[in-house]
Amino acid sequence: MSEIGSEQDRAPKGVDTTKPSVSRVYDYMLGGKDNYEVDRQVAAMALEVAPDAPEAAQANREFLGRVVRYLTAEAGIRQFLDIGSGLPTQGNVHEIAKSAAEGTRVVYVDHDPIVLVHGRALLAVDDGTTIVEADLRDPAAILDDPEVRRLIDFSEPVGLLLFAILHHLTDEEDPAGIAARLLDRLPPGSYLAVSHFHNPGPAHPEVSKQAYAAEKIFNETLGTGRWRTREEILAYFDGLELLEPGLVPLPEWRPESDDRAEPGITYHTFVGAVARKP
Repeated sequence: MSEIGSEQDRAPKGVDTTKPSVSRVYDYMLGGKDNYEVDRQVAAMALEVAPDAPEAAQANREFLGRVVRYLTAEAGIRQFLDIGSGLPTQGNVHEIAKSAAEGTRVVYVDHDPIVLVHGRALLAVDDGTTIVEADLRDPAAILDDPEVRRLIDFSEPVGLLLFAILHHLTDEEDPAGIAARLLDRLPPGSYLAVSHFHNPGPAHPEVSKQAYAAEKIFNETLGTGRWRTREEILAYFDGLELLEPGLVPLPEWRPESDDRAEPGITYHTFVGAVARKP
């Protein structure tokens, strides 16, 4: 029996181990164990183009941690909607937020079966945190979900987290429009945080070449997304107040002394920003 075949026999119900998963590839890059041979094959192809891709994954987790700590401890946010949350790993949003402010409520949203299996097991004893099965491409279904509405009070500011998810949408799926529809339902004082694969263009020709190569691998294996320009990513924040230092490579957003991600060739291809709804 092939390795993929035997993995399918052991996989949780609903998980197809013959097709790669964005969440599981990302899990592998972070050194996790919730991935399969097909995911490792995609990761190996990506590592051929970007050998420091695990550093980029680490930088994204550290960016998430800094953002959630800021929003909880300094901006006073007490409820988070994390869409495309991915597989649970060290430093989950609810752990970070509740360490800063007990009672903070968190809703994770994903549509990957293995994310749902692991997320539900992790959160079974936490009444202030839940995980909802939904797709970013249907924002109304997310916002109107009974579990979302049980924990999120849409009359109070919300921290909307879209980490490493919008770049997996095609232009035809209108990621900027989806972000706008989500934000339209959130009250003033809410925040949007985004991390996104970035093509820096002529300013960094070698990095831009790498971005196109990585994008090609993702499109051929995962059927998703595009590395976008600075202007395209900034469009997600139209009408919002961008926090300092603006849209920057992830390690440059309010770095902390214990950050571990080292800059490499992927440095300029993964950027992030946080903004407030006035």
